[in-house]
Amino acid sequence: MTRTLDRIMAWYSDQCNDDWEHSYGVKIDTLDNPGWSIEIDLEETNYANKDFSIIDIQRNDRDWVYCDIRDRKFKGAGGIGNLEELLLSFLNWVDE
Repeated sequence: MTRTLDRIMAWYSDQCNDDWEHSYGVKIDTLDNPGWSIEIDLEETNYANKDFSIIDIQRNDRDWVYCDIRDRKFKGAGGIGNLEELLLSFLNWVDE
């Protein structure tokens, strides 16, 4: 997971321009089912208009991933063990 965290920190750092980070950012939160959610602002980035295909993987009640883009935000949710998969879904998309 360290490599994944390094990559998300590098992406965030690349967006910071003394302006963007005052209004936008990366949010990681928990869900009560239990699970994780992420929200990554794309406004004023090179990815704001990039095509994205919805990811909807339902392995079981605790192992699932759903990602889409709404309101110029990458939004992902997943099961309790899927935080890294959520972050990698975003990182792999921006690296395409």
